[in-house]
Formats: sequence, C-alpha cells, structure tokens
Amino acid sequence: MDTKVWMYLVYLAISIGLTVWVARALSRNGLVFLEEVFADERLARAVNSLLVVGFYLLNLGYVTVAMKHPGPVGSTAQAMEELSLKIGLVLLVLGALHFFNVFALGRYRRGRLRQFATHPPLAPVGRLPMPPPAPRGAHPAGPHPAGAHPAGPHPAGAHPVGPHPAGRPAGPGAETGPAGSPPVR
Repeated sequence: MDTKVWMYLVYLAISIGLTVWVARALSRNGLVFLEEVFADERLARAVNSLLVVGFYLLNLGYVTVAMKHPGPVGSTAQAMEELSLKIGLVLLVLGALHFFNVFALGRYRRGRLRQFATHPPLAPVGRLPMPPPAPRGAHPAGPHPAGAHPAGPHPAGAHPVGPHPAGRPAGPGAETGPAGSPPVR
C-alpha cells in the first residue's frame, strides 16, 4: 500500500476518533449548562441533541474536505508532517466550534436573564459614610431604638428602674419636661 493511503487512513481514524470523543464529552457535560440556559430540562436535552448532530456534520465535513493532499508523499517523515498539520487543523476547528457554541449560548442566557429582571442594573452613585466603631462595652449616646434599651425592652410609658440614660433619675412619678429642663414633680 502507498504511504499516502496509509496517511489518509491514519488521518481519518484519528480525526473521527477525536470528533466522537469531543462530541460525547460536550454532550454529557454541556447538558447541565443548557438546562441552566433554557430553564427547561426537556428543551435542554433537545437542543443538546441538535448541537451534537450539527457538531458531527460540521466537523466530519471539514475532516473529509481537508483530507486531500495534492502532491505526492515520498517519505514517512513527509507523511507525518502532513498528518500533523491536518490533525492540528481538525483540533483548531473543534475548539473554534466549541467556543462559538459557548459564546452564543452565554449571550442567549444573558438576554433571557435581562428579560426577567425587574429593573436594569445601575451603577452605584456613591457610598454612605460608615460611623467609626464604638469601643467595647460602651453604649451609643442618644435615644435608644424601640426594644434596644440597655435595661431591656419595656412596654410603652413604663420606665425602667435605675438611672436614666441621660443621668437623670427615672421611675414612677419621674417625668421630664421639655428638652434641657429639670424633671417636673
């Protein structure tokens, strides 16, 4: 048998084997991605099958078109060089098809997520200043929010027994007047 025929047979065996292996790996691992893209398991399986068929058609079509070598192959070394060039091109086509599919499906997914968004994402206009951290054990100055009194929560109108946060006595009958005035008795 001629060296050129052996080169063609090795080329076809390697190219078809690579195509089948990559198609199975992409089909198996891409199904999870497609289920997330389409949010429907049945549709994801159908699209996955269609992508695998399209992948086989495109890649095997390229393999058969690129198989022809116009000149004679005089030595095994020349056959190996031509074989490596052809298989390298097949691998590049496999990679390009894969990245094109991922890119197209990613764009579709982003568009679908934008349709479901309640409002478009906006960049922050500014930042709110953060108060400095209070020392341990210190209570913040000023009025306490409801239910966050140092002596614990208490019903409205009832004062806790003990000193008032402003240093004035509190208890039954101790009422305060307007801000800054002494307690009224």
